[in-house]
Amino acid sequence: MSATATVRKSRPQEGLGFHKKPSKAKSTEKAVFWLFRLSTYFILLCASVIFLTIFYKGSQTVFQTEFPFVNVEFLTEAPQTLHVFEHEGEKYELSDTNFRAFEEEKGLEIDTVTYAYSGGGIWPCIVGTVLLVLGAMAIALTLGVLSAIFLSEYSKPGKTLNTIRLSILNLAGVPSIVFGIFGVGFFVLAAPQFAFQQDAAATFTELGNTGFYYKFGWGVSLLAGCFTLAFMVLPVIISASEESLRAIPQGLREASLALGASKWTAIRTNVLPYAMPGILTSSIIGVARVAGETAPIMFTAAYAMRDQLPWEGLEKWSDFFFQGVMALPYHIYVVSAKIPQNEYTERMQYGTAFVFLVIVAGIALASILLRIRMRKKYRW
Repeated sequence: MSATATVRKSRPQEGLGFHKKPSKAKSTEKAVFWLFRLSTYFILLCASVIFLTIFYKGSQTVFQTEFPFVNVEFLTEAPQTLHVFEHEGEKYELSDTNFRAFEEEKGLEIDTVTYAYSGGGIWPCIVGTVLLVLGAMAIALTLGVLSAIFLSEYSKPGKTLNTIRLSILNLAGVPSIVFGIFGVGFFVLAAPQFAFQQDAAATFTELGNTGFYYKFGWGVSLLAGCFTLAFMVLPVIISASEESLRAIPQGLREASLALGASKWTAIRTNVLPYAMPGILTSSIIGVARVAGETAPIMFTAAYAMRDQLPWEGLEKWSDFFFQGVMALPYHIYVVSAKIPQNEYTERMQYGTAFVFLVIVAGIALASILLRIRMRKKYRW
């Protein structure tokens, strides 16, 4: 009895007065945990500083304190020269169009200080960016999904397939400027262009009772930019789409084949719909990369300044695809690196970056919502 009582009394003393020393493994695990945690917080902090700076300074350009609370000129006009001057003791900052109207109204010739690309807006840049992103993603998703279906469903395992997959993974790491040079050499200078109307630079070729005109090179154009950007993002879309297709259980394919369906019917009805959420995930990654690249756009599609929108001044409908456009990434590059810097160009830089981020986020959000909807509709 006394021994038992002694043991019972000693247990509280062990709990109160003595602690087991943490093992080396637990200390290492805790250190690694805090290393990962601090790394994550550091990345979030850097991203927050960048985005908050852009949103804070950019919103001052895009929004205003008076009705309609949005800088309509910035969102609906083309880039113009900004005129800064004083008249009757009041300071004016007018874009080139408004300044000409002001001079005509006052009947005066006013001396001003001018700042290139610091007035007007970015509407042509917005239009060009949206067209480039939509065109590139349409091409990349079509080619990427078809390639992924072949690699996942039709190709036989072996060295050839492994070589193809390795090549696709290597292409994903190629710098964007290399794709830009490829786009210049292949699409801008060498790709054939056909037409049924006479062109001074084209050669006529007879084809039976009729004929057509052809020439080489698409020039700096919307189509060349779309194809170059599509080729740049193809590796990501092919890899992600193939993984999504291979994740579908084999039983879904076999059930369809057992009912007498062809292989393509089984893929189209029992595989592809259930893989679409993963494919759309790859499209989100593709949109972010396509929209943000400057080098391929600069080499193949973009102009620093263009007075007309893509659908204006067309002689024939095909001219829509064979003309250059303005683009937000290239415009940011021009106003940040190609012209003298001042407080007025800084407003244009941050305002353009703000709108650019909103557009990319909007397209990505639309893809995310579509992915969620399809994931709810197709479950396995």
